[in-house]
Amino acid sequence: MANSAANLDYSVGDYVVYPAHGVGRIESLEQHTVSGITVELYAISFEKERMTLKVPVTKARTSGLRKLSSKDRFKGAMETLKGPSKVKRTMWSRRAQEYEAKINSGDPVAVAEVVRDLFRPAEAPEQSYSERQIYQQALERLARELAAVESCDEAKAIEKIEAVLNKSHRLAA
Repeated sequence: MANSAANLDYSVGDYVVYPAHGVGRIESLEQHTVSGITVELYAISFEKERMTLKVPVTKARTSGLRKLSSKDRFKGAMETLKGPSKVKRTMWSRRAQEYEAKINSGDPVAVAEVVRDLFRPAEAPEQSYSERQIYQQALERLARELAAVESCDEAKAIEKIEAVLNKSHRLAA
């Protein structure tokens, strides 16, 4: 990928997904000179975290930056939510690391697996604090991308995800 404006993968205003932070919006394309070398950067804002991340245009692909998932790709994530939860019988610390890795992968299907595996219906036994924290992180990450894909707000996206989870739990019971 050349370092010129004609070859950019993303434009100002595009919603993108950065694996470790989720959905952000490209606010600007900036040029910074460091040690005599001019570098083009995407300035990506993450509204919920009140954070701006600057990613070199030449490193965008290798950093994992990607466009929002297509509606078809998101269908796969929603189908994943309907499946049975797959909780391994390993120590919680090991599972927590695996869940964090899936969340930070930026892959909506992997994030949906975490949401599905840690979801507890209202009548289920209480989760540990760390389970709730990881569940909430995965749910918010998935909901933000769903909201951007479907042009709705995050609360609506969470309702939709939880409706799928509750329905599949009722069917399984």
